[in-house]
Amino acid sequence: MELTLHVWRQDGPDSPGRMEIYKADDVSSDMSFLEMLDVVNERLLEEGKEPIAFDHDCREGICGTCSLMINGVAHGPEEGTTVCQLHMRKFKDGDSIYIEPWRARAFPILRDLVVDRGAFDRIIEAGGYVSVATGNAPDANTIPVNRDESEMAMDAAACIGCGACVASCPNGSAMLFVAAKVAHLGHLPQGQPERQKRVLAMVEQMDKEGFGYCTNHYECEAVCPKEIPRKFIAEMNRDYLKAGMAAE
Repeated sequence: MELTLHVWRQDGPDSPGRMEIYKADDVSSDMSFLEMLDVVNERLLEEGKEPIAFDHDCREGICGTCSLMINGVAHGPEEGTTVCQLHMRKFKDGDSIYIEPWRARAFPILRDLVVDRGAFDRIIEAGGYVSVATGNAPDANTIPVNRDESEMAMDAAACIGCGACVASCPNGSAMLFVAAKVAHLGHLPQGQPERQKRVLAMVEQMDKEGFGYCTNHYECEAVCPKEIPRKFIAEMNRDYLKAGMAAE
């Protein structure tokens, strides 16, 4: 396959960005998208040019760092898939591919395709954990958990914090991410003592970070590589209202 890549290049947070065009020749349909970028970078290095900076780590769809907009879609054209799991057989010979970083005020660009998603970390630090005493692992495992609640908690815990929901939302909202992190603890008995405190603190931190508000576009659900359902947003809104009334 021969492809034309239109890649966003930016030297630093305060530098102007621009699109640059690269030819990707002899691309195998069995390559992953990141492997294709690796090959392009190898050729750039051979030519004495600066390689394209992009985030990656596990390359198994677990860590959520491979955050790219591909032809205007977060993580590319395949549903329920991260960029590292996207294969080049999803494209055709001669295609032009536009590759950009996440576009959100709360995710400032650091370099090329790399953005700072520290805002997510600070939201988790605000309350996305259990700090109450639950005993050791055997003690915690003796607490009965309703099967339906357990399944809901596992569905929410599937969130890998990639930020695709934010990048795809017209408002740059982080509601799906925060809702998933609130829900996966809110559906477990260990998460109940801090349930109200947690939702208030995490939503407050989300607002401080500059994320937008949810206006029910549901683009977040459409691009989520782990297919987190939007119902968790409604759950979080209910928890937030209850916690707010209890705090008054």
